[in-house]
Amino acid sequence: MKHTLTQQFYRVTEAAAVAGFKWLGRGDKNHADGAAVAAMRQQLNAMPIDGTIVIGEGEIDDAPMLYIGEKVGQSSGERIDIAVDPIEGTRMTALGQSNALSVMAVAEAGTLLHAPDMYMEKLIVGPAAKGTINLHLSLEENLKLISQALQKSLSDLTVSILDKPRHTPVIAALYKLGVRVFTFPDGDVSASLLTCFPDQPIDVMYGIGGAPEGVISAAAIRALGGDMHARLLTREQVKGTSAEHQQASREEVRRCQAMGLTIGQVLRLDDLAKSDNVLFSATGITDGDLLKGVEASESSITTHSLVIDGQRQTQQWIKTVNRLAL
Repeated sequence: MKHTLTQQFYRVTEAAAVAGFKWLGRGDKNHADGAAVAAMRQQLNAMPIDGTIVIGEGEIDDAPMLYIGEKVGQSSGERIDIAVDPIEGTRMTALGQSNALSVMAVAEAGTLLHAPDMYMEKLIVGPAAKGTINLHLSLEENLKLISQALQKSLSDLTVSILDKPRHTPVIAALYKLGVRVFTFPDGDVSASLLTCFPDQPIDVMYGIGGAPEGVISAAAIRALGGDMHARLLTREQVKGTSAEHQQASREEVRRCQAMGLTIGQVLRLDDLAKSDNVLFSATGITDGDLLKGVEASESSITTHSLVIDGQRQTQQWIKTVNRLAL
């Protein structure tokens, strides 16, 4: 992607973050998400790109979400794939909690995984453990291989995982192994990226979360030199059997088949993000482990963004002060 174009993309997540911030602590995650979606769509449609949303929050009937297959941009310039999550952590935003972000990944057309918005199991490590993970093996076997690569004992290994009921048995097993466990309430993009920063304590991110966040994370992990394995799971596999879950799962299976995907197939990093020419952008909504949140005063709005460019191997930590008209 052109360098001049990459410099514009952080403005997309910045606009979504500011829009979502206006609903901070209001207890209404749907309005927060809707505001961020509208801001992100407006920014993308103003850009000289021929973009396609390959994985997002909804389908064409689920407006106002940025739906899978939606075309964005001015239908000129580079053809690109876009994976979006206008607010990663809508509940955190609604409740005024930490670690809410606006995130997006961009890559050459045809290089990001095109998948439904469904559940995804993820195993992520940083550069020092690249090539050691294998979701065909048990989590315990993977952790032993990772600890060997990092030259750490299991008791010195730190795993981050979503604090969800579905992970309760996993967390118990991790404690039994002697592994240090850091749990977080929602949103796993930030936790995924922390595996790739040497000054952070996270060695491994594991768990079942959203597929859009998984593809976005994969683009960033590839750019940062880390590694990731994943597999798509149906709602019934994750949340148990009920009439509602069975119906949703049948639709997920149908849509995966239409996209040439197999439920439960292990997806490697190259399956999730095929090119080094990827761009990741995140802007903090609330203060978190990765970024500070939006700061508002009577005269300005300050944002904090991270832009990772895989082709140029750069990380830009951007603080922007936007002056308000008085």
